[in-house]
Amino acid sequence: MNTKYLDLLAQKYDSEEKVVTEIINLKSILNLPKGTEHFVSDLHGEYQAFQHVLRNGSGKVKEKITDLFEEILPENEINEFATLVYYPEEKIKLIKNAFDNETELFQWYAEIIERMLKLISYASSKYTRSKLRKALPAQFVYVIEELLYKTDDLTNKETYYQKILQQIISLGQADKLIIGLAYTTQRLVVDHLHVVGDIYDRGPEPDKIMETLINYHSVDIQWGNHDVLWIGAFAGSKVCLANIIRICARYNNLEIIEDVYGINLRPLLNLAEKYYHDNPAFTPKIDSDEKQSNHEKCQITKIHQAITMIQFKLESPIIKRRSYFNMSERLLLEKIDFDENNITLHGKTYPLENTCFATVNPERPDQLLEEEEEVIDKLLFSLQHSEKLARHMNFLMKKGSLYLKYNGNLLIHGCIPLDEKGNMEEMMIENKSYGGRELLDVFENYLRHAFAHPDETDDLATDMVWYLWTGQYSSLFGKREMTTFERYFIKNKATHKERKNPYYYLRENENTCRDILEEFDLNPDQGHIINGHTPVKEIDGENPIKANGKMIVIDGGFSKAYQSTTGIAGYTLLFNSYGMQLVAHKHFNSKDEVLLNGADVLSVKRLVDKELERKKVRETNVGEELLQEVYFLNSLMEYRYVN
Repeated sequence: MNTKYLDLLAQKYDSEEKVVTEIINLKSILNLPKGTEHFVSDLHGEYQAFQHVLRNGSGKVKEKITDLFEEILPENEINEFATLVYYPEEKIKLIKNAFDNETELFQWYAEIIERMLKLISYASSKYTRSKLRKALPAQFVYVIEELLYKTDDLTNKETYYQKILQQIISLGQADKLIIGLAYTTQRLVVDHLHVVGDIYDRGPEPDKIMETLINYHSVDIQWGNHDVLWIGAFAGSKVCLANIIRICARYNNLEIIEDVYGINLRPLLNLAEKYYHDNPAFTPKIDSDEKQSNHEKCQITKIHQAITMIQFKLESPIIKRRSYFNMSERLLLEKIDFDENNITLHGKTYPLENTCFATVNPERPDQLLEEEEEVIDKLLFSLQHSEKLARHMNFLMKKGSLYLKYNGNLLIHGCIPLDEKGNMEEMMIENKSYGGRELLDVFENYLRHAFAHPDETDDLATDMVWYLWTGQYSSLFGKREMTTFERYFIKNKATHKERKNPYYYLRENENTCRDILEEFDLNPDQGHIINGHTPVKEIDGENPIKANGKMIVIDGGFSKAYQSTTGIAGYTLLFNSYGMQLVAHKHFNSKDEVLLNGADVLSVKRLVDKELERKKVRETNVGEELLQEVYFLNSLMEYRYVN
């Protein structure tokens, strides 16, 4: 072992007693039950619904409360207390307004603080005192620890404990204490959060989701195709930038671009006003603001057209310079007969409708007008200089990856590209073939290179980020083609179909899933693949638990745009020391409804997998790290303190 490292370690553990104490501590932790993992996916900007799921731990908070108090409290009081734990600031205000005098309020405070302390004690029962201390609100650590660890024999200290509570209330600190205890409970109930892709697009508040994740105590992210689109734009891809603006216009969410991230859309609006008119094919898909005037809606429709045509033009040179992307069929602007206003696809001619080709030169259809070049350059400059977006994208890169192996499971947003027989599909990149895990590693290396070199806007790495959004071998896209053009301009819906990768029906097969787990060096007997990306149509009877439990799909429709199709409002997954549970969520109306009525948004929990023996920290990723620390500390003992 490197003696320099041991010398550095000895600076922290500068005595034999300190080394021994830490070894005892770590080896003891290894035998605690593993913490609860919480999996969410495809949040798509739905901040309010995500917040509620996060605060209630997909039902785990309510479960703890029920375990403790079901024999003591009626159901309505359990619901009331659960709501207080979810939304302490708002609920305290509502409750305080209902009291007539200070005496009743004082009694309520004393009762609730006592109840909160019992809940904290129960929720922290599988953690060390050190870990609990870190989770407590800093200003109340001393007070809470005194109250938590009081003995049953109050003979000597009964007055002491009563005085602590009285002083907390009389000094006006009770609200802050209850709020702190509520958030500590939320933190203790869920030890680690996995976001299996697609924070961005469609919904109105992805930025607030990002802020929540940045401040969350323990989280990782598996990038989704929409997340990579935003990363690509920030990394300098103009075609990725055009895509995110087009999607925001389509879902009437341009405020995210302009108001949240400070990107000036005025040059784009000026271009749109000059060349485009109202067009039903480009009317925003979701009318999120009834107060918008017809003029404002028409402006969005024009912007939608302008950026879409810029996007189509920007795609062409990438397709031409990267022949191994195998996307020549998507050079659709070149297939248009502008005189006849039709297009020939796969040998069949289709009429075009709702066209907006005012800026297209039939002789060179992929050529940007000088005005369009100026607009996209200004937009890119503005986007890359947004401090808030930089903060969010840097966090996505720090906490994110294309896939994650965690506690024996494979987390991936989209798919592992497969052929019809279930073999790993291979893609040729720069005269070398890659498939399976190696292909995903190559994709991630290109993405990280592009992000690290934002000035290299036309290099392979930047092109590859766009390919991850739309390419047939992309693990994030998972389809043979993206038919955006056809959906806008061709009425025949047969042209709109996007053929899925065979993965999406082969994942029903247990042997296929076992092969994929082995490809990633995971145990196929114990591991699971956890997917997002494709909404599970529970309304049609589709089962999110596939392949005899080896595959779990947790995209059930957080996005409101999909809820009429799925019949629910999202799935989440819980994995604690006892096993896995899948939770389906009903539509989340509002926080106010929860506060006033105690309404929750959970439906039936389904057991995915039950552990035969309770899983310990030793068997987790964290356990592997702790075992490595123990190894180093034992080495330090031999190196410094033995003999």
